[in-house]
Parts: sequence; structure tokens; C-alpha cells
Amino acid sequence: MNEEEILELYGLDPDTRHREQIRELLQQEIENQEAVDHEYLKTLCIMLFCIGNVEDTGLIWQAKRKNQDTGSYINVQLLCGAGYEKTVTYLEQNLEDSAGEQLNYLRQCEPYDFVDFSKEEWVSTYKKYYEIP
Repeated sequence: MNEEEILELYGLDPDTRHREQIRELLQQEIENQEAVDHEYLKTLCIMLFCIGNVEDTGLIWQAKRKNQDTGSYINVQLLCGAGYEKTVTYLEQNLEDSAGEQLNYLRQCEPYDFVDFSKEEWVSTYKKYYEIP
């Protein structure tokens, strides 16, 4: 599957009932070491960002950390579909090692990447990027 097909199937801002399917597709793409086009991976992350479930931040973090290319390709803001503060609070309460690593990363990025952060503006930007009215 590619980003056009997944967008046609679920839309950029999918219904929450599709969350598990999107999570499964993202997990498969993270595990796919043969993938060289990261647009599909990014699109799945954007979909989860739009759904805005704070528990998805860890999966998006895995996608961002897959390799050096995905690290820069997947915007840090995509980790905060539930909002910056809610995501930080969630990570502070999460005992997994990766949560601490992600929390530190977000705090380092806060003064640069989360000034006047607006999920709506990011969604609007992605809609323009994918040419979605």
C-alpha cells in the first residue's frame, strides 16, 4: 500500500474507529526494513496525530526513531496529537525507558518546535501538502 491508497481508504483525518487498523499498518511499516520511501510511514503518523489519542505517541516515536531518515522526516509535532501538555503528562507517568527518552526529546524541542503549537494549524498544513480540500 502507498500513501495515496491509505488516504483514499481512511482520509487524512480518519474516524477513530480506524485507529487500530492504522496502528497495525504503522507497526508493520516500522518493522519493514526494506522500506525506502518514508512518505507512507509519515502519512500513517499524521493520521494517528489527527485522531489525537495520547497512547499513540509511543508508536509514532518508534516510527521517528526507525532510522536517521525517518528521524528528520517525521516532524516532532506529530508526537503531540493529544496536545503538548497532555503528551508530556502521559510520558511522565509512563515507566517505559522509551517514554523517558521521548520526554527528554520533547522538552529539548519545546522552546523551538512548540511555541504557539496548534494542532489545527498542523492538520491544515498537512491537508495543503496532500492537496486535500
